[in-house]
Amino acid sequence: MSNILGLTDEEREIQALARRFADEKVAPGAAERDREKKFPKALVTELGELGLLGVPVPVEHGGAGSTFTAAALVISELARVDSSLAVTVSVHLSVGTQPILLFGTDEQIERLVPPLAQGHRLAAIALTETHAGSDLGAVKTEYRDGKLHGSKQWVTNGSYAGEIVVVAKDTEADGKLSAFIVSRPAEGMSVIGEQKKMGLHASNTADLAFDGVACERLGEPGAGMRVALSVMDGGRIGIAAQATGLAQGAMDLAIEWAKEREAFGGPIARLGQIQAKIAEMSTDIEAARALMLRAARLKDAGEPHTIEGAQAKLFASRVARFQTGEAIQILGGAGYMEDLPAERYYRDAKITEIYEGTSEVQRIVIARGLLGDAAR
Repeated sequence: MSNILGLTDEEREIQALARRFADEKVAPGAAERDREKKFPKALVTELGELGLLGVPVPVEHGGAGSTFTAAALVISELARVDSSLAVTVSVHLSVGTQPILLFGTDEQIERLVPPLAQGHRLAAIALTETHAGSDLGAVKTEYRDGKLHGSKQWVTNGSYAGEIVVVAKDTEADGKLSAFIVSRPAEGMSVIGEQKKMGLHASNTADLAFDGVACERLGEPGAGMRVALSVMDGGRIGIAAQATGLAQGAMDLAIEWAKEREAFGGPIARLGQIQAKIAEMSTDIEAARALMLRAARLKDAGEPHTIEGAQAKLFASRVARFQTGEAIQILGGAGYMEDLPAERYYRDAKITEIYEGTSEVQRIVIARGLLGDAAR
């Protein structure tokens, strides 16, 4: 791969490590894990041992001390073969560990982050509730008398995470939202359901109940919205990376099939309509990758990246959803069958237009960011 995008040597080495791991360790069992809906605990442990669960975490806190760009490249390489593992890592890195790094006390960071960065524990964030998705202001989970009461829905990594960041109404902050950390084992916290999903079958999506759960405060009282929004931009870059990698995997499969599948006296790669689809796929994917890397670079530079993160997610998720469908078209009937990963890519792609803020929300974020007060 050329270095036209200006990756550092370190970033390229991390990307290459992730690619080898994806090809050699992740890809062989991806279909089976999807069929059996089996969470890849052993692979998560191996990723930690390789240092890939702490890529953007400073060395002094147990991480690799690299960039968020490098982390996005890791997510993308994993998604190329298994989007379930990719989103597990994305959530752990971008919205699970990051808020502790950004808002934790020195003591919290020193105690909690190294085990996360080294893969000994997994991280998650619990925001969504039955009536509170994109509208965080509708959260009903409450912090009172030093404990959490309520429930959270659709928590990625929820059944396995050792550290869970929870955003709840705070009776000690006039009912404003605050952020808290719940560490397993936690008396009073229970998994009340694990969701059956259209795709991402090997990722864990859990519903959690909090019945007087002891926790520790993360950040200032009443700063829960700030905590959530501060990591959401990075989370959207992570999902853009996932979507880009997923689309890349689908295109790689389609190209291989087009070269080998014969019809009308030769490989279907000779057919104009197949060539047109491949051309559009590659162009869309490279554009998505460029948007994703631009947003990641801005984050690494400490520059505002809300608009750019939303643009990357909006475009990359649309590319993933559409181009995984095009891959199935190229494979024809074979693409619809479980024997090949094309149908899994297709099922996995749709959610990228929904979680970490729907595509509709991304358009609002972009438009309001550009139009300012005139849009309100």
